[in-house]
Amino acid sequence: MHDDSKGFFALDRELNRDDYITLVYRFECTGDPWTAAAHLCQEQSTAQWKRVGVDEDLRGIYGSKVTALEVLAKLEAPSLPGMLHHIDGQLHAALVHIAYPIINFGNRIPNLLTAILGEGVFFCPSIYAIKLMDIEFPDSYLEQFPGPKFGIKGLRAWTGIKDRPLFMGVIKPNIGLDPQAFSDLAYQSWLGGLDIAKDDEMLCDTTWSPFAERTRVLGRARADAEQRTGKRCCYLANITDEVDRLLMMHDIAVRNGADMLMLNAMCVGLSAVRMVRNHTQVPVVAHFDMIAPFSRVPGFGVSSIVVTKLQRLVGFDAIIGIGLGSRMKSTPEEVLSNTRACTDPMGPIEPALPVPAGSQWAGSLKPLHDMIGNADFAIVPGRAVFNHPAGPKAGAIALQQGWDAIKAGVSMEAYALSHEELRQSIGDILG
Repeated sequence: MHDDSKGFFALDRELNRDDYITLVYRFECTGDPWTAAAHLCQEQSTAQWKRVGVDEDLRGIYGSKVTALEVLAKLEAPSLPGMLHHIDGQLHAALVHIAYPIINFGNRIPNLLTAILGEGVFFCPSIYAIKLMDIEFPDSYLEQFPGPKFGIKGLRAWTGIKDRPLFMGVIKPNIGLDPQAFSDLAYQSWLGGLDIAKDDEMLCDTTWSPFAERTRVLGRARADAEQRTGKRCCYLANITDEVDRLLMMHDIAVRNGADMLMLNAMCVGLSAVRMVRNHTQVPVVAHFDMIAPFSRVPGFGVSSIVVTKLQRLVGFDAIIGIGLGSRMKSTPEEVLSNTRACTDPMGPIEPALPVPAGSQWAGSLKPLHDMIGNADFAIVPGRAVFNHPAGPKAGAIALQQGWDAIKAGVSMEAYALSHEELRQSIGDILG
């Protein structure tokens, strides 16, 4: 290792941890992994760290520091096949912990992302694949962020649901319906006990379903359903749009009776989410569009866990993410890790409600409950409610029956023998 590289290494005890965030990267490199890690720190922080002929060294204040490094293995091939013709020498995989000085970006999310997931990280000399696996913040940094305005406790108070998972439902067909037809489906699901009926993430301000009209019709239906059922019925409106229209979309939705709002987080940007969170007085829910392209490639990009933590940081009250099942192509470990990223202690930042997604239905409740270990989650079925053989009202009833089976300690199949809506749901999904 060149002597100049040593300025990018430090022991934890040598640092004031309030001044640094911690980044965990897995990378693949040729040559010495410690030298590659030092280059990574240089490229993502100081770059050139002194001027010719000037007695200075910017690394002490502005340079990121390797605090731990583990060489994992020698590799026969890189995670990115396209890199194969660039590689000259033995390839190693390594895991590195880096302390990054907060002074370089402050509490500004765009600048944070530029530092930890920018040019310096992905175009670092001798590193051919890299993935940000985790991120940790000191409490002093977290105190500068709003976090969820409602969080789990606030959402339970908002919906009136105290002791079970929340039942969301994606109104189906998800796109192409006029506002009245769309509203009729939501209304029936509310009558059956669905807590939250939501727009699909693709449904925006369209010619066949203008946003102002759709929210007005859904808002009236929601109020009527509350009168009939005597329980809180929530309409989750998707306000995803151009950033300069977000606050206008928010105001239209809330004025028309939408009492929860959804944003496709990475599509509008985390800084835009922070803006909406600070503006609103209703819960804000994240959808996970555009996260998979960053997170799904082994060895490259950014872990979904990091994105979940960042979504919680900027203020989402509930975070829809990958769930169990073949459609999601996920592992239980990844789903559980994202759930914990929503709820594990994070300084003063409130827990966000995890919402594992992907073709959920009454049968999803027990595996999720067993995995998570409590009822602090939501499911977000579509077909299981809105394509139920007996209609959306029965589909919503079947969800409650699925939870009642868990409380009764009997199998869903046994419970369904005396509960027709659940029996039909099982037949529709599994038949």
